[in-house]
Amino acid sequence: MGVYTVKEPCPWCTATPEYVKYHDEEWGVPSDDDRIHFEFLVLESAQAGLSWLTILKKREGYRKAFANFNPTKVATFDDQMVEILKANPDIVRNRLKIESTITNARHFLAIQQEFGSFARYMWSYFDDKPIQNKWKTMAEVPATSKESDQISKDLKKRGFKFFGSTICYANLQALGFVNDHLLSCPRNKTCADLGKQFRPHWL
Repeated sequence: MGVYTVKEPCPWCTATPEYVKYHDEEWGVPSDDDRIHFEFLVLESAQAGLSWLTILKKREGYRKAFANFNPTKVATFDDQMVEILKANPDIVRNRLKIESTITNARHFLAIQQEFGSFARYMWSYFDDKPIQNKWKTMAEVPATSKESDQISKDLKKRGFKFFGSTICYANLQALGFVNDHLLSCPRNKTCADLGKQFRPHWL
């Protein structure tokens, strides 16, 4: 009998239905889709200083406010749009975060042009293969990694805002660059299997 015969989900996800759904359906699933990458870039940047639950509850508001997370459209937003967004109760009404989302969209497009896709740029730090971690407790799960340090540093040089190493690592967890589901969580094996099958479209 193994130690982990009793399967329980990651303890952080059990508090609310929003967390449960996010954990069970999205968190840790590898993606090479630029629209999804931009969505999480927007949401993770908005989360800075706030709880992730706050952002999950405003996710649909962000979807509507930021053109279904289309970076090409968001990159065209002007000062008038910033004022409109600042009055929108369905998103975090922080001017700096709103403005950074627009400038981040422009930098996102520049990376797309340079690398062929933003996802390809991100996955290049991992040799296109997810990292399969084997954490037993939440205390073992790090807040940053060498990859998040490298990526956030490079993105800062490229002009990105609100995307430090801690936020970057949360982004890596969400998009399956690292599998940080605990060994006791059923999703650990699911995401590990998805990671083994993952083959980015540029390969």
